[in-house]
Amino acid sequence: MIESLQKQLPPEQILTDDESLETYAKDWTKHYQPKASAVVFPKSTEDVQKVVKWANETKTALIPSGGRTGLSGGAFATKGEVIISFEKMNKVLDFNPFDQTVRCEAGVITENLQQFAEEKGLYYPVDFAARGSSQIGGNIATNAGGIKVVRYGLTRDWVASLTVVTGAGDILKLNQGLVKNATGYDLRHLFIGSEGTLGFITECEIKLASPPPPLHLFVFGVEDLAAVMNLFHQFRSQFKVQAFEMFTELALGYVLKHTDLQRPFETETPYYVLIEIENENDETLDAALGLLESGMESGAILDGTLSQTKEQSVQLWRLREDISEATSHYSPYKNDVSVRISEVPGFLTEMDQILKEDYPEFDVVWFGHIGDGNLHINILKPEGWNSDDFIEACHKVDDRLFGMIQAKGGSVSAEHGVGLVKKPYLHLTRSQTEIELMRQVRKVFDPNGIINPGKVFDA
Repeated sequence: MIESLQKQLPPEQILTDDESLETYAKDWTKHYQPKASAVVFPKSTEDVQKVVKWANETKTALIPSGGRTGLSGGAFATKGEVIISFEKMNKVLDFNPFDQTVRCEAGVITENLQQFAEEKGLYYPVDFAARGSSQIGGNIATNAGGIKVVRYGLTRDWVASLTVVTGAGDILKLNQGLVKNATGYDLRHLFIGSEGTLGFITECEIKLASPPPPLHLFVFGVEDLAAVMNLFHQFRSQFKVQAFEMFTELALGYVLKHTDLQRPFETETPYYVLIEIENENDETLDAALGLLESGMESGAILDGTLSQTKEQSVQLWRLREDISEATSHYSPYKNDVSVRISEVPGFLTEMDQILKEDYPEFDVVWFGHIGDGNLHINILKPEGWNSDDFIEACHKVDDRLFGMIQAKGGSVSAEHGVGLVKKPYLHLTRSQTEIELMRQVRKVFDPNGIINPGKVFDA
């Protein structure tokens, strides 16, 4: 098999050494063992097409690989598949100042795209902690969200066009960057969020925005979840909120232990809220400080701080963004769930009760994008536990937690996709009819089932 693969691309674009196979055959998900046969580094859409056609002829499974920052096992090779890495397809190809769009290859790093936009006096607003290593193609394949969703929406809202290679080896150019295009099905949106199960995204055209006005960043300490939601209601009703994030004292403790960061203020509180608002006019800051003052007088806010400099804002954001890294060496079992924003108060209360009842022996580190109804739950593996026993214990509570999610019409995966991790629970968010229709769509684009097989659902 490898010998015939080596006829498709130059030798320097194919790696089969053990270190490369170990590195590229996995993502940030824990508890799976990577196993790949080769890693291929295409340099063009045509290179990808060659490999896909070869894979169809040889019935070889292919796994897409971007920045490998996923948390659902969607980029894992576990059965000797061939990895398609977009690491070398990392160029910005074109910039259109009139349309305010940038065309780039799938391997462009998110942070590099943000910096390119800034150099052009524009703004790419999709943002998250993994910006320094995630790739735009992977962001599109998972419809990445992050910390600015409450203001700017998801990746889907910023994709003007796509170039893809289907599982059958066809090259499709989808939407051509048009704002209005009422000519039938928009296949572009099928590929956004498809987790690489229909084909490979090789190029994209991304819309850019005007830069936001200056921002004010607050961190508040509060006593309970009701206070968290009250702050969200107050700030959203009075200001343009860019971000509204929540984390717990336990989460903060792990970050402080792992980094050289300092507490946002002296008071230790059960919950912390990070709010970023746009400075719309001269009255914005005074009004926000008025909310802080009245909240502290009433006891709804236990303590708070306002960032005074850009450097301080970076440090305060790290208190929230460094949580995953600070807990990563505890091999956390992760859940990423969501409900409608109106369901958040009841959901938070019920979830907190479940965690306390079912995980009394575990540290459960959780935080959330409260502004879009998304919570991240990290159960840390205790020292001395083996992985199998830990996973089994965690699965016991999944049925209860996901049952509650289903009852509220929520999602078992808010922004990390289904991959391998959430595949057994897909039916709790999608009906059997929907799943069967998705299977049929997948077969249209990938008739031989060679692209990321076993992810999202079984064929």
